[in-house]
Amino acid sequence: MIITFEGIEGCGKSTQIEKFKESLKKLKLDYVTFREPGGTELSEEIREILLNKDLDISPLSELLLFESARAELITKKILPEIGKKIIIIDRFIDSTTAYQGYGRGIPIEIISKLNEIVVGDIKIDRTYLLDAPIEILEKRNSHKKKDRIERESFDFHNRIRMGFLKIAQKNIDRVLIIDATKSVEEIQKIILEDFLKIYGYSTTG
Repeated sequence: MIITFEGIEGCGKSTQIEKFKESLKKLKLDYVTFREPGGTELSEEIREILLNKDLDISPLSELLLFESARAELITKKILPEIGKKIIIIDRFIDSTTAYQGYGRGIPIEIISKLNEIVVGDIKIDRTYLLDAPIEILEKRNSHKKKDRIERESFDFHNRIRMGFLKIAQKNIDRVLIIDATKSVEEIQKIILEDFLKIYGYSTTG
């Protein structure tokens, strides 16, 4: 099974992925985690390029770099784990649609076709979308050094947020929108309860 975590910068994905991993450990369930872009030697090199604030990368080049990193990750890491472990991915195809589609303005149909080619028959079982107003998330990020994408304009990030919400509306059976302004503990509880309900695991017996 594959579970993805999505959302704009500062939404709390990394924290919730760590909390989710802790829950899976307590349940004695095998899992593996990956991030996008990244996860393989080549994909991590591509990540360095994509996030380099000193580089000027065209939207189409950016899209193709993301898809190249994804192709490497799927081939070398994800496919061998399918059916063996719970696969947790920090960003996946929805981020590409939101950032390069709704954010950069590349036609959604082009991105969908590329995602289809790269991902193939792989199915995401559940996506947790952490959502909050841009103003709140920008305050969370105010202290950190920003990479090339994080440094983009307010309007850019707002388009991405709206894009994520549109993706969720089109995939209501897969995407669960979670209010990222809630406490870490509240969000953790929502995710765990949803996971247990969907997959039928129990902490008893």
